[in-house]
Amino acid sequence: MIEIDVPGYKKLQIRYLVLDFNGTLAVDGHLLPGVRNALNALADDLEIHVITADTFGKSAAQLKGVRCKLSVLPAGEQDKAKLEYVKQLGAGHTVCIGNGRNDRQMLSAALLGLAVILGEGAAGETLMAADAVFTDILSALEFLQCPLRITATFRS
Repeated sequence: MIEIDVPGYKKLQIRYLVLDFNGTLAVDGHLLPGVRNALNALADDLEIHVITADTFGKSAAQLKGVRCKLSVLPAGEQDKAKLEYVKQLGAGHTVCIGNGRNDRQMLSAALLGLAVILGEGAAGETLMAADAVFTDILSALEFLQCPLRITATFRS
């Protein structure tokens, strides 16, 4: 667990990290360089979950060696499925990272919702639902490893 007391904001007790796969961790179904190591470093402190539609059918192979739980969602209402997944884990102890329109509800419900903008862009509604926005996934993952960055971003 990661615990951070952010002055003027709230005390964060983060137990879970939930991430979208394509557009967040991967581009065109291929895991981005450095993501495997960054996720495994966070897995020492957080339980990591990757939830995806698996558009390219590569997520299981691409996540081989990553300490995470992979959940492939069926077609249809994936935004609601992602939201329910986060609620079942405990939204009040979960950080979510995503970029697509189907990520907006889980980002909004989470303790912290982080949006990333990779090559395929990010949905405007998702950006508006996010607590913070990053231009790449490694910056978002590093943010979670550096409590002073979190404090600097969210303090009053």
